[in-house]
Amino acid sequence: MGIISFIGFTLLVAIIAYFSTRKTDEKSSDGYFLGGRSLTGPVIAGSLLLTNLSTEQIVGMNGVSFSDGLPIIAYEVLAAIAMVFTAFVLLPKYLKSGIATIPQFLENRYGKTTKTIVSLLFLMGYAISMLPTVLYSGALAINTMFDMPESLGMAPEATLWVTVWAIGLIGSVYAIFGGLRAVAVSDSINAIGLIIGGSLIPIFGLMYIGDGNIFVGLNTLTTELPEKFEIIGGPESSVPFWTLFTGMIIVNFYYWGTNQAIIQRALGAKNLKEGQKGLLLAAFIKILGPIIVVLPGIIAFYIFNGDLSNADEAYPMLVKKILPTAFIGFFAAVLFGAILSSFNSALNSSVTLFGLDFYKEYINKNASEIQVVKAGKTFGIVLALFSMAIAPLLYGVEGGIFTYLQELNGSYSVPILAIIIVGVFSKKVTGKAANIAIVFSVITYLISLYVIKPMFVESGIYFPHFLHIMGIIFVLALAIMFAFSAVKPRETDYVQVYTEQVDIANWKYLKPVGFIVCGLVLTLYIALS
Repeated sequence: MGIISFIGFTLLVAIIAYFSTRKTDEKSSDGYFLGGRSLTGPVIAGSLLLTNLSTEQIVGMNGVSFSDGLPIIAYEVLAAIAMVFTAFVLLPKYLKSGIATIPQFLENRYGKTTKTIVSLLFLMGYAISMLPTVLYSGALAINTMFDMPESLGMAPEATLWVTVWAIGLIGSVYAIFGGLRAVAVSDSINAIGLIIGGSLIPIFGLMYIGDGNIFVGLNTLTTELPEKFEIIGGPESSVPFWTLFTGMIIVNFYYWGTNQAIIQRALGAKNLKEGQKGLLLAAFIKILGPIIVVLPGIIAFYIFNGDLSNADEAYPMLVKKILPTAFIGFFAAVLFGAILSSFNSALNSSVTLFGLDFYKEYINKNASEIQVVKAGKTFGIVLALFSMAIAPLLYGVEGGIFTYLQELNGSYSVPILAIIIVGVFSKKVTGKAANIAIVFSVITYLISLYVIKPMFVESGIYFPHFLHIMGIIFVLALAIMFAFSAVKPRETDYVQVYTEQVDIANWKYLKPVGFIVCGLVLTLYIALS
């Protein structure tokens, strides 16, 4: 029965996505890469949420909350503020320029060299961290929850290879041959299923603790584990409190405002109003995210008495323990959809970046629209195979998969956010200054975290949290840009040109809804501190 419901739901999503996209002209770059600039608010919101909410989030964050409790909530709820900022400030700028990629915006602002460097950083980030991490965490979750090694009669590590390649091949078909609209439509359907299925886990978990009563279970959990519900993280926490004002801001503003895999959904909006609606709807739902990605980890800590050798196994072990058999097939299908979503979204963005920013720019300047799309698809196949080959090598990564991903992402999130923020608010900073800041930031961050930090730790000397390191390097990058530009500024102030690709009138409820979202985040922190 579980297998039938799994196959049935997965096929339903594929069929709906096919019929929703068959009229989209995917022989043009706008049609393939941006869904024909036709995406509406609800579709954008659903795709944003499911692109983000995949197994590296569900498995990884619940693993951290199993060990550390509520402070990890910051990655979720502060995202809402970042989405408000994007809706107010960044998206109007992007849509005014009519861009398909963030590097194209940077080319308009700083020049071709900056665009090329940032495109390369995005592609390296997707290839080395995001794509393999999604595949690995997804395969680990499915293997653990549904006893795949036992079913296939193979060792856990060997089974991981099989599951990774199965997920990767199916995800590649969606992303490479369907384009953004296929990805976005399937995301929206799966988002509904994931919110329903993901919400069932804490509900059944609390019922398990409370002998059938959710409120008794919650009371028992908060009474027995009060330390897990303290939202203000201490110095040894996964998210020390003061990092909320340094690296945590950078992580969220980069991810929701400048990350190509995420912001591409909003770039495909039919107009600015729909893009803003999508971002703010997603922000509201994001505030409720900890119910799915944090609370189950604490429930698992209570049920298993904190006794798991690998914290990343907390969520899949909890699902096995408390989910009724009748729901397993549906939940497997939803989880599978979440894995595919993050994988195919990053892959689709990589295809977009290569096709428009490398192939068209450097390999075949006279390429037709069809040739650009074809070249992008070919690159996507190579990148997918590469990520499938290295994903299983993450087996047993030290510190947990979520922390690994966040630390590695800092190498490119800091400089990219810095140059975009300066590009939006300053008219005088030069492309050369931006390029120097990027190179400085990447090298300094990697040396700090992977060369200097181990030496400090080995000697027993305090080394700042990686989120603080991100904050420090961000400030230094800004200083470098303004210092170099003060010595040799632009000859003329930068003036942005409106390409009139879409209407850029603001949504009339943008301000009140945005302020309400920010107020809810502040209220949540005050209530739980």
